[in-house]
Amino acid sequence: MSEQRAHERELAWEGTFADYLDMVIKNPRIADLAHARIYNMILDAGIEEIGENQRRYKFFENELYGLDRTLQLLVEEYFSPAARRLDIRKRILMLVGPVGGGKSTLVTLIKRGLERYSKTPNGAIYAIKGCPMHEEPLHLIPEDLRPQFKQEFGIHIEGDLCPVCRYRLDNEWGTDYHKVPVERIFFSERDRVGIGTFKPADPKSQDVAELTGSVNIQALTEYGRESDPRAYNFDGELNIANRGVMEFIEMLKAEKRFLYELNTVAGEQTIKASRFALIYCDVAVIAHTNEYEYNSYFSNKENEAMIDRIFVVKVPYNLRVSDEVRIYEKLISQSDMSDRSTDSELNLSRIHIAPYTLRVAAMFAVLTRLKPSKRAGISLMTKMKLYDGEKVGDWDQRHVKELREEYLDEGMTGVSPRFIINRISAALVRGGKNYVTPIDMLRALRDGITEYTNNEEERKKLLGFIDEVRKEFDEYAKKEVQRAFVYSYDESAKTLLDNYIDNVEAYCNHEKVKHPVTGEDIDPDEALMRSIEEQINISENQKREFREGIMRSVGSLARRGLTFTVSSDERLREAIEKKLFADLKNIVKITTSTKTPDAEQLKKVNEVVERMCREQGYTPESANDLLRYVGTLLNR
Repeated sequence: MSEQRAHERELAWEGTFADYLDMVIKNPRIADLAHARIYNMILDAGIEEIGENQRRYKFFENELYGLDRTLQLLVEEYFSPAARRLDIRKRILMLVGPVGGGKSTLVTLIKRGLERYSKTPNGAIYAIKGCPMHEEPLHLIPEDLRPQFKQEFGIHIEGDLCPVCRYRLDNEWGTDYHKVPVERIFFSERDRVGIGTFKPADPKSQDVAELTGSVNIQALTEYGRESDPRAYNFDGELNIANRGVMEFIEMLKAEKRFLYELNTVAGEQTIKASRFALIYCDVAVIAHTNEYEYNSYFSNKENEAMIDRIFVVKVPYNLRVSDEVRIYEKLISQSDMSDRSTDSELNLSRIHIAPYTLRVAAMFAVLTRLKPSKRAGISLMTKMKLYDGEKVGDWDQRHVKELREEYLDEGMTGVSPRFIINRISAALVRGGKNYVTPIDMLRALRDGITEYTNNEEERKKLLGFIDEVRKEFDEYAKKEVQRAFVYSYDESAKTLLDNYIDNVEAYCNHEKVKHPVTGEDIDPDEALMRSIEEQINISENQKREFREGIMRSVGSLARRGLTFTVSSDERLREAIEKKLFADLKNIVKITTSTKTPDAEQLKKVNEVVERMCREQGYTPESANDLLRYVGTLLNR
């Protein structure tokens, strides 16, 4: 806090209105209205093109995951036109979505962002010194001079002085506005400068004055009139949020008298305070509410006037498994026991989370949020994988856009990240272990279903999702253990690939190959080639086309001075992996399922455990758990 104050002192600036005017003429962005300031703040953080007509705004990076489309709509359909002073800025921005979907996080990001931005050269903001509403100094320019000012400098001036500044201009500054003191201000929610927050409370005790300010009783006895600005506290949330943003928490739960105030602010950019004329207020109001309140309010015809002043942005749950994992990692990293080390694991000071544990939870969560596709052949699991960037059979990323367009409200229901974090917590403490595995996570999810719902039909549906996730994990677990059993996997894969390429080249060129031991010329090893190709269902009739395709890839890379590797062709990589694992399956079964392994088997297990810890992110305990689990799978 002291460093922050020191930094603000370094950036502090004071001068006269004449000095400020010189700065504005050189840099008109200084006089941005609230919506334009927020929009420029977002743009200044950078934009990344991620696809056709798709952009990722870096301002939200590392905080919000899986909401790229929502954030693009928010920026491009609300803040962008609002920054250009189009009519949309006269709308309250309302974020609607399920609990735990990121609405509050989104608003907090904007608020904290404005605090930081106001300390940068591009985000510098100035106000009449001593004004409780941080008045824009350009409001000192009389109305009749503003058209000429705009014509000469291209700067639009909107708004009027607040009652306090008008009084001071008449009584302190002698109407000589050139000498009015101006200072640089820094947005701060804590200091109530440019950022306000309002939350509905007990209507019997809550007063509209919380939004618009109130009479100062002590000053009233001194100045005698409620209409004297010196006898009024301009400290309501709307007053102090002027030039910036005000968050309205659970807006639709508020009484109508509070919403009427917002209606005036949104439509006219004015506040009605007791005994005063309308007070200009330049503020971006961002509200949020849940879908139940939203549907109830918007279906009531009596609310049409207010509805007309609202711009709704739906904030659904994330639908990408990889992004869901990042959400959990972020939430866990904010706890007092986390020490994030790699993407595949989280090493906690007291708890180890084994690889794939968070992914298991994320898969379950995303499945609960998806809606069945109208297209034949696409299961929820397939849809989940496609949304996460995978290719499944003949389905690939070309189909994702069509799938998303089937339901505009997909992601508005399902299990929240908060439920998952609760279950992760339950898995962490279950059994008194200092580690948690995917199996622990699946058990914790199953145990939590009863608490989550009393509806038997929904309960069966959720249990079905857990079973689907478990099947996916079973395949992953077998591959993970089998990979660990391959001594020097990369070297083994390279050797097998080289043998395959040598034989395929000879096959395609109708040549012989050298026997690795005798050196004699022999026919290409058809058995070897087919044993690899059959792993990915290449039929006898398809083998020539597949082999010729591989050789074209080899030649293409060679012409560019590159070497064909295991990862150069996705299908061949999969085939080689499966071939290596298939050859080891029986060894894995025997070694993991033997209750009293002999010395050689024990040595093999210890080598595998060590490799899993060193290369795959396990601890000895979690690795042994996985070995035992896979042993039972392979012996079924």
